[in-house]
Amino acid sequence: MSEWAAKRFWNAAEVAEAGGGFGVRLDGRAVRTPAKAELVVPTQALAREIAAEWDAQEGEIVPATMPLTRAANAAIDRVAREQAAVAAMLAEYGSSDLLCYRAESPAELVARQAEAWDPLLDWAESVFSARLRTTSGVMHVTQDAAALERLHAEVRLLDIWALTAFHDLVCLSGSLVIGLAALRDQAPLEALWRASRIDESWQQEQWGSDEEAEAVARKKECDFFNAKHFHDLSRPLWER
Repeated sequence: MSEWAAKRFWNAAEVAEAGGGFGVRLDGRAVRTPAKAELVVPTQALAREIAAEWDAQEGEIVPATMPLTRAANAAIDRVAREQAAVAAMLAEYGSSDLLCYRAESPAELVARQAEAWDPLLDWAESVFSARLRTTSGVMHVTQDAAALERLHAEVRLLDIWALTAFHDLVCLSGSLVIGLAALRDQAPLEALWRASRIDESWQQEQWGSDEEAEAVARKKECDFFNAKHFHDLSRPLWER
């Protein structure tokens, strides 16, 4: 038996001020999260794009086509309730950051990693006074505790909206530093995503492409860009 699927029941999706922020109304009825909280976001720009996601639904509602709505739901239902735990979990990526683990060979891959990753580590040192150590191979390298604490402090400063976006930026890239660089527009987002995929791109060049793997990679890239878009929309105008 097929599962029940929600279908469009409204004529218009509109933005309205609500609870110190902005909510979305479907024919005057407030959109709510899966946990039944009213969906209220901090900026009108974000609310407008969430409303547009609802307005674009035709017939059956497809949550996969509503990344901003899903991110807002996550921020309200989950991150707001476990903000400290989420921040601590993400900060731990600094202890095993992708950028710190380099290939031993071949020389061309080693050079590609250094070219893309060394400037990011230099940036983290210059901005946060946090120099992460690198190693070749897979053996764990112990990071300086003071450097990690400086990075952790930056993560703890994030509000629930930024932290929700940061979760995807870090988890999809495998790098705390890339996540912070994305939030601060340290480099074009495409360049940061490519930097996180150097090893995968190298393997593809050597062994050819795999249709299924390419589809997964495209989905991850889309999610990475959606996370940054959610973050930017959630910022007040004076921060943009």
